[in-house]
Amino acid sequence: MKKIFVCLLAMVGIMSLKAQTQVSNEKPETDLSSPWMEFVMDIKVTVDGAYGVGDTSHGNRFIIPITGGTFEGPNLKGTVIPGGADYQLIDTVKGRTELEAIYSIRTDDGVNIHVRNTGILYSGKNERDEDTYYFRTTPKFEAPKDSKYDWLNNYIFICVPQVLPDYILLKIWKVE
Repeated sequence: MKKIFVCLLAMVGIMSLKAQTQVSNEKPETDLSSPWMEFVMDIKVTVDGAYGVGDTSHGNRFIIPITGGTFEGPNLKGTVIPGGADYQLIDTVKGRTELEAIYSIRTDDGVNIHVRNTGILYSGKNERDEDTYYFRTTPKFEAPKDSKYDWLNNYIFICVPQVLPDYILLKIWKVE
């Protein structure tokens, strides 16, 4: 019986520790010194084939046309307007790409929002000489001031992109 009690106590302790390390969607009230992130939306961007400008004075430039897509989150939903592009500057020696995607989205209630998403894609070795892959961006939104989406103008956002077979998935969080 004593062994069962000790096992139960150990399990409760492990479960309690596990619960403390899980990410919550509720804003913490005690520690205001650390950033906190809130999920905003997933954007599924469709693209056309990339074309190259060539080796410019800034590096090897590629452009990927944005053809459309959709987005959805707890407070907004809509489509990606065709006509934007992802402008990439590739350093093949260092395995690093700087990118800047410029496009617009339209909410289901008809509000147009401009997006400028800059970031870095790195594939190479880290400081411990291990293979690594890093792909992060920081989207900036320009929403009409008189719309219910004005809040997008006033925060910093972090994005984790994933390249999938049919689209590029952009998972976006607001930094508090």
